[in-house]
Amino acid sequence: MRREPQLPDADYTIRDQQHMKAAIRYFHWQYQLAAPHLGRRVLEVGCGIGNTTQLLLDRDLVVGIDVEERCVDERVRRFSRHANVVTRMIDVVDPELLSLAQYRFDTVLCLNVLEHIRDDTTALEHMHGVLEPGGTVILIVPAFEMLFGPIDTKLGHYRRYSRRQIAELADAAGFECAVLHYMNVIGMLGWWFNARLLRKAEQSDAQIRFFDSWIVPILSRTERMVHPICGQNVFAVLRKVATGRRARAQ
Repeated sequence: MRREPQLPDADYTIRDQQHMKAAIRYFHWQYQLAAPHLGRRVLEVGCGIGNTTQLLLDRDLVVGIDVEERCVDERVRRFSRHANVVTRMIDVVDPELLSLAQYRFDTVLCLNVLEHIRDDTTALEHMHGVLEPGGTVILIVPAFEMLFGPIDTKLGHYRRYSRRQIAELADAAGFECAVLHYMNVIGMLGWWFNARLLRKAEQSDAQIRFFDSWIVPILSRTERMVHPICGQNVFAVLRKVATGRRARAQ
């Protein structure tokens, strides 16, 4: 289901990312999931203010793109001393993105961004276009439409996804699904509570700190052993292949 969300408020977007700075363990969990699939030359789609960039500084190149000027300016400021970090204000659905193929990316990192994009099919096609053969797109997207609430609306989300929807999008854009599973089953319960019962319109610093300090350390270890049958998010690794049979998703 695609909605027509309200235009994201720049102040709200920046404030939400500032709130999420406290989620240190959560970002490390996302990084741990992505790390086995990360190459050396990374395109970070929807880089924001750089909360994930700070975990990628050991890469040969990290090019970040975003459409929010204030986020771009903040990321430039934060990483001005790192020659391997490049920041550009480009929309992933703009054909200009394809000019970045000159950087010879082996990885596109797109964490909690695809839901913000009206034309997610074109977005994935453009990611495919800038990748070298054999390269990967690493996705985290919000899951389950029943969790859609005020925070989704204020952040400018068009939709939440199922595993099947991601598989269909990947196939249409020319990828194979190498990894595809739900994650963060406890976060799903918390998001439902905030969205459906409390109707909260902004994330709580106290909730983020509690979740990051007490839930993430246990949950990340548990879900490393057993993928949950549902969760707050879908984690996917999509591979660009020139020839050969498609692999079965793990």
